Amino acid sequence: MRTTFFLLPHIYILLSSLLFAGASAKAQSQLQQSAEQLPVHTIPAENSTNSSFLVLKDSCNLALEANQPVKAAGYLQRMGIICFHLGHYPQALDYLLQAGKLFRQRSSWSQLAACTNDIGMLYYYNRQPAAAKKEYEEAMRIYRKINDPAGIATTYGKIGHLYEKEQQHDSAFLYQRIALSHYKQLNDQEGMAKIYENIGSIFEDLEQYDSAFANFNLALALNKQTKDETAQIEIINNLGDILRKTGRYHDGLQLSRQAAAMAFERKEQYQLCSAYRDMGKAFYLLGNSDSAYHYLELSRNYLLNIYSAGNGKQLALLQTIYDIEKKNNEIEKLQYARDINRLITYASIVGILLLIILGWLVISRQRLKIKNEQLLSRQHKDLYETEKALKETALQHKILQEAQLKGELEVKSKELSTHTLHIIQKNQLLETLRGQVEVMIKDERRDQKKQLRQILQQINQNFNHDQHWDEFRQIFEQVHQSFYDNLRLRCDNLTSNDLRLISLLKMNISSADMATLLGISPDSLRVVRYRLRKKLDLKQGDSLSAFIQSL
Repeated sequence: MRTTFFLLPHIYILLSSLLFAGASAKAQSQLQQSAEQLPVHTIPAENSTNSSFLVLKDSCNLALEANQPVKAAGYLQRMGIICFHLGHYPQALDYLLQAGKLFRQRSSWSQLAACTNDIGMLYYYNRQPAAAKKEYEEAMRIYRKINDPAGIATTYGKIGHLYEKEQQHDSAFLYQRIALSHYKQLNDQEGMAKIYENIGSIFEDLEQYDSAFANFNLALALNKQTKDETAQIEIINNLGDILRKTGRYHDGLQLSRQAAAMAFERKEQYQLCSAYRDMGKAFYLLGNSDSAYHYLELSRNYLLNIYSAGNGKQLALLQTIYDIEKKNNEIEKLQYARDINRLITYASIVGILLLIILGWLVISRQRLKIKNEQLLSRQHKDLYETEKALKETALQHKILQEAQLKGELEVKSKELSTHTLHIIQKNQLLETLRGQVEVMIKDERRDQKKQLRQILQQINQNFNHDQHWDEFRQIFEQVHQSFYDNLRLRCDNLTSNDLRLISLLKMNISSADMATLLGISPDSLRVVRYRLRKKLDLKQGDSLSAFIQSL
């Protein structure tokens, strides 16, 4: 009795430590199973982890050199799972991401989805559920795209397991049952067994032990059909755990013994550790503290051995990774030195060739430059002679044209003067006749008055006739080109009589002759000149004749 009392604190400590370590052991077991589910490559089963990793690394390099990226991605995925299994999460994530990138580049969708699920599992065990869920959803999208029902069922199960660990039991049930329906359609007994086990685990968390026990039994039956003894050991342990939690300690102990025997036979240290721990709990609840202490101590020893072996594998893998990186660095240095030497050699050869080509180009350029200069000089000389001949011809043509224009201008001036003189003579004659007729009108003889008035009327009409003035204007515009245009720029409201007066002023006709040509008196001429000055907006003192001559 004293011995039992003395052992109670130790049993409590062992129970607490083993309960804490149990979750880790279970996680390690799940990791190991995940690694075993990957495609098997040509690696001997008896090789150690570090030697397997080296073989995978070398195989990956060979596959990359042979331009087989999908095969290399498979090796990278296996390397990531090994690192994952040993707890090297950053290195595992690096290898899995490299594998996923190669799978995506080659559109190897099925393998990409499986790799994405592995990344999600890595995030899950690294306590990043949001990142894990994102990867699972990406894997689901790919599986649906390629219509892979087995992959879809697997991913549903993983999502349901994620919700279970987040205590979202409704969502966990939903996804596990969807996964189960897919596995049933595929008649995949192994997948169905795993889902029944997951559903049983959810019921166990909810303390619905009858439903949990029923689902675990369904999973056990399917695993017996598939002869998966490792899965059977885990489920038998779970069944014993359910019986113990419902107060059936002896029945639970019996199942734990069965699981321990099977695990011992198959050398499944994780399951043996779990079975011994459950047996220790059962003996403790039965009041058999000696046996409880014994089995809990056995469980603790196995757990220490597992962790020691795991730590040894981790150290070996770290040493292997270090050696690989060191070797790769040395190879890179040698390759870099070789590339530098090759680059220097190539640069020297290219430099010499460039110098030769440059010298040849300089000589060719100089020859071409001299030849072009000679050709250009001849062309310039020919062009100069041609331009000189053209200029002489144009000059002669211009001289002839000026002489012709000068002759025409002299003719037109003579015509204008003659025409003006003719008009003056005609108007003077008409003025004389008008004076004589006016004298005759004053005569008392009535029989002549009517005829004389008719003659006088005809003479007055002849003074204002525009035909001669139109001819005069045409000749004037030929002699004085653009004169009227310049005049309209200064004043655009000039009448035809104003234009006649301005034309006569331009020709320097005397005031008396102007009055005669216009058929008005000298007094009327002064009035017309005054009005024209106002229209042209000339200041007082400005000469009208000088202004007209300047246009």
